[in-house]
Amino acid sequence: MKRKIVLLVAVLMMTASCDQSHLQQAQVPVTPSVSESDRALLTWAEGSEKQGEKSPASAPAVQMDLPKAAELDGRKKLVPAIYATFARRTTPARAKWLAEICYEKTEGTKFTPLDLAEIALAETGGHKLSSRAVSPKGALGVWQLMPERAESHGYTPQDMWDDEKCAEAAVKELYEKLDMAKGNMARAKRLYCGTGPAARAYDKIRKRFRTEILREMQRGMLMQQVAVNG
Repeated sequence: MKRKIVLLVAVLMMTASCDQSHLQQAQVPVTPSVSESDRALLTWAEGSEKQGEKSPASAPAVQMDLPKAAELDGRKKLVPAIYATFARRTTPARAKWLAEICYEKTEGTKFTPLDLAEIALAETGGHKLSSRAVSPKGALGVWQLMPERAESHGYTPQDMWDDEKCAEAAVKELYEKLDMAKGNMARAKRLYCGTGPAARAYDKIRKRFRTEILREMQRGMLMQQVAVNG
């Protein structure tokens, strides 16, 4: 009889222990994660400059082709992230204006709003993204086009003080550099600044801004998931 009682008590203790374990697991907070669709959009944005690059066989392929609706969604989700990054360097109103320009002037092109935004930050982020910025060599506007480069795209030097025209000229310049780089987007952006040590230094700065925008985009996606999950 005593043996049966001891066995019964042991079984009850084990059951209680298992129940407590389940309760403890249930109390562990769950970190919100980005949804699969948003993760695909983030991968698309991250890989938008890898077009034309030959990756090592061991590296995972970046899926660049998204359905039109998904690509449009990705482009739109970039705008708030660009705005937030711009707003750290200039006024909220100007940040909003320039973020919208990055979206509108890359629509229907090979480029994303991110591509245009990171160049603006690398060129004039330290000068409050001013349309009146002039480099020591004479480059003009937010996207810093040299007068002769602006003229080669059908604009006057004074047009570079107009943000929309400067952005249009920057897109045309990027297309030209993309052709020179034989489709390599990252190299085209480096060529946008020129060649040599200065261009390499510029490219490092540009990539830092790119990472900042992408992190802001991911943060926005996480906040959206938290709101959806309540």
